Amino acid sequence: MSPEEKDEDVLVLTDDDGVEHEFELVDVFQVDDKEYAVLLPLEEGAEPDEAVIMRVETDENGEQLLIPIEDDEEFEQAVEAYDALCSEETDEEDEEDE
Repeated sequence: MSPEEKDEDVLVLTDDDGVEHEFELVDVFQVDDKEYAVLLPLEEGAEPDEAVIMRVETDENGEQLLIPIEDDEEFEQAVEAYDALCSEETDEEDEEDE
């Protein structure tokens, strides 16, 4: 899936059936040598906690692509890393509030 930047943090992704979907780019993070993007669907009826994590890869032309994670182990590693990152940020915010 190649992202079309519509706004600074809004991406339009086209699925395999040619249907376009809008997502908000929430965060980009790294696990080992791989980069991942966290996206929230902006469509009506989408659950607010229904985040999607996709791998970011660069093609031969230097363009970034978002690739669905099909390997369960890789997906779990990405989710755990993002959860840890969120937990770390929450802890830092709590310390600042004290």
